Amino acid sequence: MKKLFPVIFFLLLFALSAGAQTQVYELKVYETKVFRSADLLHTYFEKALIPALNRQGAKNVGVFEEEGESLPKKIYLLIPHKDILTFQNSDRNLFADAEYMKAANPYLSADQATIPFIRINSSLIHSTKEFPDLKVPNAAQIYELRIYESHNEGALKSKLGMFEDEFDIFADAGLPMVFYGKNISGDQMPCLTYMLANTTLEENKVGWSNFINLPAWKKLISMDEYKGNMSNITRVFLKPMDYSQI
Repeated sequence: MKKLFPVIFFLLLFALSAGAQTQVYELKVYETKVFRSADLLHTYFEKALIPALNRQGAKNVGVFEEEGESLPKKIYLLIPHKDILTFQNSDRNLFADAEYMKAANPYLSADQATIPFIRINSSLIHSTKEFPDLKVPNAAQIYELRIYESHNEGALKSKLGMFEDEFDIFADAGLPMVFYGKNISGDQMPCLTYMLANTTLEENKVGWSNFINLPAWKKLISMDEYKGNMSNITRVFLKPMDYSQI
């Protein structure tokens, strides 16, 4: 019995830590081919991939296009996984899902002349205890995706610490947050990524005007410990597809 105690204790600790896991967001960007329809990809997402991910427990899967007429056209797929283990097992579970395999066959069997995208860029983002779960906004039509890069890991740690005081500022400014986290793989690292939701571009613009004028923000950016912790900002405005769950 004494020999079993360390094993039981370890399993208990593992179970407790698993229960406290924060979400992992898989953000995939599909760069589509000019003059080629993306219908095959959209049908795959709507009829095969998203239903299968829902069966795995991944709820609120988002699919977006960039606002405007940018070229090459890009399609954004956001998958909120329960935790890192769920992400690791997702692909294997997809190919073991008979319903998925049947619905996905037109996409999975497509040749190079038919497939609508050139490449897929993928990032993995780990949420934090301060903002652990994705929040689905009400009646949002415009989403702002932001990536904050830092020049090294120490600067990113500073920005992550600063962000802990920014959540209330975003809410007070009228900029509802959808998700937030630290990138653990992908391009532009070291960096963090988050998404905001609004009904219109004008509402988003007003929200940012409110943000920069709030006393709490002015106090935060004046603090020496947070100066110089960002090296670049990427901002993309997105609109949801009709079948998007966000």
